[in-house]
Amino acid sequence: MKILNRIIISLFTFVLVTTTSNSQYIIDEVSAIVGDETVFLSDVENMVLQQITMGDNRPIERIRCEVFEDLMVQLLFLDQARLDSIEISSDDINRMLDERLNDFVLRAGSEENLEGYFRKSMVEIRRDLRPMMENQQLAAQVQNNLAMDITITPEEVKGYYESIPPENIPLVPAHVEISIIQINPPGLEQSKLETRQQLLNLRRRIIEGESFRALAVLYSEDEQSAANGGEIGFQVRGNLDRVYADEAFSLKENQVSKVIESEFGFHIIELIERKGDMVNTRHILIKPKIKPEQAIEAKNRLDSIADLIRSDSLSFKNAALMYSTHRDSRMNGGVYVTSDTRESLIEIDRLQREMYLIVRDMNINEISDGFQMKDETGNTVFRIIKLNKQTEPHVANLKEDYNYLQELALANKRAGVYQDWIKEKMEMTYIKISDKFRTCNFRNKGWLK
Repeated sequence: MKILNRIIISLFTFVLVTTTSNSQYIIDEVSAIVGDETVFLSDVENMVLQQITMGDNRPIERIRCEVFEDLMVQLLFLDQARLDSIEISSDDINRMLDERLNDFVLRAGSEENLEGYFRKSMVEIRRDLRPMMENQQLAAQVQNNLAMDITITPEEVKGYYESIPPENIPLVPAHVEISIIQINPPGLEQSKLETRQQLLNLRRRIIEGESFRALAVLYSEDEQSAANGGEIGFQVRGNLDRVYADEAFSLKENQVSKVIESEFGFHIIELIERKGDMVNTRHILIKPKIKPEQAIEAKNRLDSIADLIRSDSLSFKNAALMYSTHRDSRMNGGVYVTSDTRESLIEIDRLQREMYLIVRDMNINEISDGFQMKDETGNTVFRIIKLNKQTEPHVANLKEDYNYLQELALANKRAGVYQDWIKEKMEMTYIKISDKFRTCNFRNKGWLK
C-alpha cells in the first residue's frame, strides 16, 4: 500500500503547483495535438494510474510512454470516427463503465481504497473515466469497420504458418472433451431448511440491533465480501444473480431483506445505497452443509449409474438426460462446455482442479467413479466424468490445428491492416508532441516530424 501511494504521489507531482499562500491547485498541460484532438498530461497520468491499479509493475516511464502512444493512436481512430459520424449508445458506455469500476474496486479492496489511490471520489472517478471509455469504444468501432470485410484463404493460412520461424511456432497445450453427469446431494432440501433457519436467526439478531457488518465477518461464506463486512460495492443489475438483484433493488436504504435463495446459496441482504441503476449492498451468504452420509449416498448412486453405462445397459447420453442436474450439459448428452466460449474441446489446465486431477489420469472412453466437488457457483455437487477425446501437447501444425492457425493468421492480417492504416493516417494528420515525450522509444516511427 505504501509503495503504491508513493507511486501515485509521484504521478501527480507532474501537475501539482504550490502557491505562495501554501494552497495547492492543479494545472494541466497539452502533451500532444493529433489533428483536431488533444492529449492532456492528465489523460496520460490517469491512464498510467489505471495500469498500476490493474497490476502493471513495469517501470513508470515505460508505462507512461506506452500509454502516451496508445492515446495518440486512439486519437487517430477517434478522428476517423468523427469523420464517419460513428456514435456509441449511452447505455453501452454505462454498462462498460460499471464493469470497469467494479473491477477496479475489487482490485483495490474497497471503494475507499480506490478513492485513496485516485485521490478522487467515486463520482469524480466515474466522471473522468467516462470520456476515456467513450473514446476507446469509438476507436474500437473504427477498427471493427476496417476489419469487417477481411477474410483469410487456406493459402494465406499456409503462408502465415510457413513464415513463422521454427523456434517460434506456438505450442498447443493438451485439450480434452469430456462428458459429465452431475447430481445434487440427497437430502438437500433438509440441508436447505437448516441453512434458511440459520439465516433467519441472524436476521432476527440484526433486527434486534446487532451489527450486520460484524455478523457478516463472522458467518458469511463469501470470503471476499465478508472481509469488508459483507459489502460488495456498487453493482448494476446485470452483474448480480437475478434473484439477488430483484431483492436488492426492491429494498429501501438500511432495510434488511428476507432470506432468499440464489444459485450461490442463501442470503440476507442490506441495501446500503442506491444510485440510479446501481446498488451498493452487503450480504451474508451461507451454503447448505453436506453431511458425510449424504456424500456417501450420492457417490454410491453415481457409481451405480457408471456401472450401468460400463455394462452397456445405459448410454451415457441417456443417463445424462435422465439423471443429471447440470443444466448446460444435460440436454447435450452430458458434453461439458466452457461457460465463456461455449467450446467443448478445452485446455486441460482450464478444468477445475477436482476435475483436472481425475481427467489427467483417464483413458479415452473411460468413466470415472463418483466424486465430490464445488461447482462453478461454489456449491457442493457430485459428478462422474467420461473422457471423450484428448490431444497431447504439441507444436502447432496445419493438419491438426488448422482452425487455431487460421485464427492467428486472421489476427495477424488484421494487425497489418491496422498498422498500414495508422501509418497512412499519421502522414496526413497534423501531429505535435511535447518535449517531455520526445525521448520515448515509440513503436510507430512517424510521430516525431
